[in-house]
Amino acid sequence: MRVDAAVLGAGIVGICAALHLQARGRATVLLDRRAPCEETSFGNAGLIQREGVVPYAFPRDLGTLLRHALGRSTAVHYHASALAALAPFLWRYWRASHPARHADIARRYAPLIERSLDEHERLAAEAGAEALFRRTGWLRVFHTARERDAHLAEAERVRREFGVEFEALEPPALERIEPRLSPTLAGGLWWPRPLAVADPRALALAYLGRFERLGGRVVRGDARTLAPGDGHWRLVSADGPIEARDVVVALGPWADELTRALGYRLPLAVKRGYHMHYRSAEGATLGRPVLDSEHGFCLAPMARGVRLTTGAEFALRDAPKTPVQLERVEPVARALFPLGERLDPEPWMGARPCTPDMLPVIGRAPRHANLWFAFGHAHHGLTLAAVTGRLVAELICGEPPLVDPTPYRADRF
Repeated sequence: MRVDAAVLGAGIVGICAALHLQARGRATVLLDRRAPCEETSFGNAGLIQREGVVPYAFPRDLGTLLRHALGRSTAVHYHASALAALAPFLWRYWRASHPARHADIARRYAPLIERSLDEHERLAAEAGAEALFRRTGWLRVFHTARERDAHLAEAERVRREFGVEFEALEPPALERIEPRLSPTLAGGLWWPRPLAVADPRALALAYLGRFERLGGRVVRGDARTLAPGDGHWRLVSADGPIEARDVVVALGPWADELTRALGYRLPLAVKRGYHMHYRSAEGATLGRPVLDSEHGFCLAPMARGVRLTTGAEFALRDAPKTPVQLERVEPVARALFPLGERLDPEPWMGARPCTPDMLPVIGRAPRHANLWFAFGHAHHGLTLAAVTGRLVAELICGEPPLVDPTPYRADRF
């Protein structure tokens, strides 16, 4: 099989890249060892975060670091056995989170985030998937006035610098829009513009359907079979050998397996996370995703039920599941909103692909012709998938890019 482009990885980022290439007339094949969207893209909180211009920083205050180190935080968990392997990444992550450097990173991150809603809206309209969007925004809720005031001050700074709107909610206003939340909350912060997605996997599959209707092909295969040929790239798939002029690496948390084999030493790691679905109790309804600020979990109304997602677990990607955070936050979540019985037989786990400077890796591979990278989106894989797919396709096709790709180049490391 000879194609113009092969996209490796059928998560939401890979699907969007393949769709944009196929829509530009490039015969494209999408390759994955599993069915589409069965990994990280399956289990997120379902938010397209227009407000998420400031990426998640490594904590730098001593009190927070001590709580994490002593295992007293529900927002963060770690495997002690993994710390030696993760130490170089964590050190670089901590350095990049210095306030001055973090502010600069946010400015470089902003052009992608600012276009996230428009690009998803465009793809969803073409794929007939608009019904999966809930235009509710999302809420951050607070148990203490101190936490509330700190986050409201930060939200005001983000609004001033990046033009993102929010609304501060005193307890009565919070009760009006989400009457079944705990009455003991100290208030909330409502971001009205982000889109909530009722079923993230269904959205990805709708984009995939559009890709296939345009003539794109989905095949099973192992990306690690990638090898250079004479002016092209070779791959092995269940449908036979593939020759492709351009290859896009969109393997998420597995990107390093291929990039290392090709001689790249990119500082990649993962933040693992878990989810569980619940039936609502007592006829309660939740109108929008709600993030508990102090405890680091999110409750998101989904097609399957209310999805409880956890914070970050620092561990090796393939280590056995340890859903400690889920067990810790479930009682807190039940106090926040009336949850019924669990709907999943066991907790789901995914791995968020991260770089230490919190920016994704997008663009041309430094040492290989016609090889392109699109990974490292951390907490914002769903948010940035559509804009990343467009940017990669524009670079491959020689079109003027919608944003300057320089901050996301692999050779910045």
